[in-house]
Amino acid sequence: MSDNDDVPFNRNFPLNPGIVEEVRPGVRRVLCDNPSPFTFTGTVSYVVGKGNVAIIDPGPDNEAHAAALLDAVRGETVSHILVTHTHRDHSPNTARVKQATGATVYAEGPHRASRPRFESERHNPESGADRDFAPDVRIAHGDVIEGAGWRLEAVATPGHTANHLAFAWPERKFNFVGDHVMGWSTSIVAPPDGSMIDYMDSLDRLAAREEDLYFSGHGPEIPDGPRFVRFLIRHRKAREASILHRLAKGEADIPTMVRAIYIGIDPRLTTAAGYSVLAHLEDLVARGVVATDGDPVITGTYKMANA
Repeated sequence: MSDNDDVPFNRNFPLNPGIVEEVRPGVRRVLCDNPSPFTFTGTVSYVVGKGNVAIIDPGPDNEAHAAALLDAVRGETVSHILVTHTHRDHSPNTARVKQATGATVYAEGPHRASRPRFESERHNPESGADRDFAPDVRIAHGDVIEGAGWRLEAVATPGHTANHLAFAWPERKFNFVGDHVMGWSTSIVAPPDGSMIDYMDSLDRLAAREEDLYFSGHGPEIPDGPRFVRFLIRHRKAREASILHRLAKGEADIPTMVRAIYIGIDPRLTTAAGYSVLAHLEDLVARGVVATDGDPVITGTYKMANA
């Protein structure tokens, strides 16, 4: 999004789909050919370890990508499949890879919303959720998954989705952060699937950890991860300030706020921007800073609580 000049994004990611790249010893990545305004050049799957390996995020329902991943681990044993979250660009290929390898699937749990849906909200089947996914083993914050020569710790990072996990490799100071932190763009937080309150708490949790090299679900690796996270926190606080600045001028609906805040946005991202504004408003209403009639929903009108 064009207004993100305050965050040091890196959109230089020359990896081609289907190619296996060893980005660090013990970490390989394979790009799926599913580019879009939301996925950048596509979803990145990771292979952790050598000989006995784990695959993180097998990607979308894409046979060619599954074949490329299986090719990458030819002659090796895949013991674990780890899934950061249940969006359709990350988890559906799990079934193919599990069938081919017999690996055990680990994740926080099936897809769920961050909060109950309000009566006035229509269910959007195009939210991108993979509602068919269920892990073999459900894991929670602090759980450790290990294999030959690698040890990953689950880090609860809800916000982008309620069931989002990062997988830290503390000994190597690596963190596989899924879509919670991306080097090329901000993450989408779209209620009720996502929650800005949870998202900000999860950023704080990552910033407080020791891991400093982040491997993301899309785009290049992020060096000095906690510093980058602090940029994201500042950016979100600036976005909140922009919303409050607009509401200080008077009552407004979300499309009006999007036009005021996201100057020159790619039109394909306008809906997503609206949900991002809603996520901030939901937080502001919960804190009593902003008021709305009824539930804070995408079609609502908002004003300063003291207005």
